[in-house]
Amino acid sequence: MSGNRKIKIALLRALCIISAAFTCALVLFLLAYILAKGIPNISWELLSTKPSYLSGKIGILPDILNTVYIIVGTLVFVLPLGVGAAVYLTEYAKNKRIVAVIEYAAETLSGIPSIIYGLVGMLFFCQFLNMQTSLLAGALTLVIMNLPTVMRTTQESLKTVPQSYREGAFGLGAGKWRTIRTVVLPGCIDGVITGCILSVGRILGESAALLFTAGFAHALNGFFEGLGSAGATLTVSLYVYAKEQGEFGVAFAIAAILMVLTLFVNLLAALVGRWFKRRQKL
Repeated sequence: MSGNRKIKIALLRALCIISAAFTCALVLFLLAYILAKGIPNISWELLSTKPSYLSGKIGILPDILNTVYIIVGTLVFVLPLGVGAAVYLTEYAKNKRIVAVIEYAAETLSGIPSIIYGLVGMLFFCQFLNMQTSLLAGALTLVIMNLPTVMRTTQESLKTVPQSYREGAFGLGAGKWRTIRTVVLPGCIDGVITGCILSVGRILGESAALLFTAGFAHALNGFFEGLGSAGATLTVSLYVYAKEQGEFGVAFAIAAILMVLTLFVNLLAALVGRWFKRRQKL
């Protein structure tokens, strides 16, 4: 090996190490800074009460519940739609051009800025369908945003199921739908769960689309009443407290909570993936 080649390899290796170190340092800095600023401001009173403008008390319990409501509302719609679309494209669709067009449309949807989803959701769900500003309108907007993620992860997982499984089920006399329901879907459940977890992570971090559709209210409601009324999620409330009210201590507390939830979702996705890989090897 020539000397110039060795120098180039050493420089490339050094650049890779520097890039990896910079990325890790940036992540650790963000984690340390947000947690150091946010954890001291987290208290049981903050987590378990609603805000009172008369007494000046601040609580984020309505925002936590609104976040849970919008996650559940989104997953109820996006999972059947995403999994159903993936099953159709992989198992039923015969025209490859139609499949390619739908896949291209899904990839295009995943690349559209979320603020555009918010604008379209406000015009269509809130005004045209007369849902007004509500968590349900926000959830339906997030369904459109997360549909490509669930569909693509499920579709790729369906492709990993061996064709011999399908042929064996057909040979035993099972119909198309029975084969999909009893053989194919159980073999790709890891893809469905992965798409679900990724969607939860995106819902937790979404704010731009919800500013237009879900609103800013901090009202404490039940599940069905909450879906029909306006409500602020944790990300929206972070914006309100930081930008509109100047409560940066509360904003950092919410940021710390969101950071911990995001780390938990990523860890859960990794653990679920490993568990299914081990299960498939057995």
